[in-house]
Amino acid sequence: MKKKMEFEIISIPSLFESSQTNLERTSKNLIKGLRIKIGDQHYIIGELAENEGVMPHKEINCSPDSLDYSLLLKSALLAANSKKGNPLTVTTGFPFATYRINRDEALKNLIANHLIEFDGSTHSTSNARKLVIEVKSGEILPEVTAASIAVRKLEKVDHDFLMISLGYGTFETFFSTKDGEFAVQRSSSSSRGIVYAVDLLKAELNKLQYTSMQNDYYFDKALQNGFIFLNRKKIDVSKIRKKVLDSYYDNIITPHLKRAFTDKEFSKAKGIYLSGGGALYPELVDRFKQEFDGVIDIVVPEDPNFLAVKGYCLNSARITGGDISQSVGIDLGNSSTLICLMKNPEDNI
Repeated sequence: MKKKMEFEIISIPSLFESSQTNLERTSKNLIKGLRIKIGDQHYIIGELAENEGVMPHKEINCSPDSLDYSLLLKSALLAANSKKGNPLTVTTGFPFATYRINRDEALKNLIANHLIEFDGSTHSTSNARKLVIEVKSGEILPEVTAASIAVRKLEKVDHDFLMISLGYGTFETFFSTKDGEFAVQRSSSSSRGIVYAVDLLKAELNKLQYTSMQNDYYFDKALQNGFIFLNRKKIDVSKIRKKVLDSYYDNIITPHLKRAFTDKEFSKAKGIYLSGGGALYPELVDRFKQEFDGVIDIVVPEDPNFLAVKGYCLNSARITGGDISQSVGIDLGNSSTLICLMKNPEDNI
């Protein structure tokens, strides 16, 4: 009997801030204490930026030549190297809307020897350290394609289906055929992600005069949790959450689906599979089920927010011929950056 594929997922908040502060022994390990040097400047990333930063931030869907992308990629490679060593085979990607623009440059930057300078004193007794991480091979994929790879492999799906990715920065669609992942390009498209609802949440809170200098990451967490602390008050935002998610579905998702999928796709597909962090919102899933009741099944796979990064990792394992000892998937997300490693082999990866 084949073993079920097991994965290890490392999550790093996609936040950074320049910092010259001494942060010795502020974190329990490297991943929680990321402080990377580029040029003459030090940057705190992820959980360290969330805890110690003044106003950490990140751009949405940044390009491979941006500071944001470089810092998050270096952070992800450090995390992967701490588990797998050298060399690595890495697959990562972009939303479909920016995939073709960024693919060649991103791949050129990815497959290289990465010299990374970081501060070891945040989590150990060592100070400045330098490490060369070798990425010997890899690939750049559209994010929604990676999610469909994971669905086919992990859900054992061998029929045509509609793939929808509900990410923070982008909402993406893809028609996946049993004959090939890239068979129907016409249905592959992107629109605005959950950030639309986050912006509406901020606007609603401002109407109530609950103003704050918090960053978007803080409001994203509020949308997820259903509450927020502002001006020393805990505010229940569950009703506002329902309102803004309904607005997101009505104004973004429904019009986009009508353009992306025709009756031809619906007649061939045997299900709509939802991925991304947005698939964790019962309010959004219920709207999908209401709209397509009696038309097509709505399927939310296990851990839908990890589907894309698992697909990246599975693709890396394919490149290596099934050698999971060096296979890594990296999802440089707008909310969190995810690193995926495989824990046990399986035939026919």
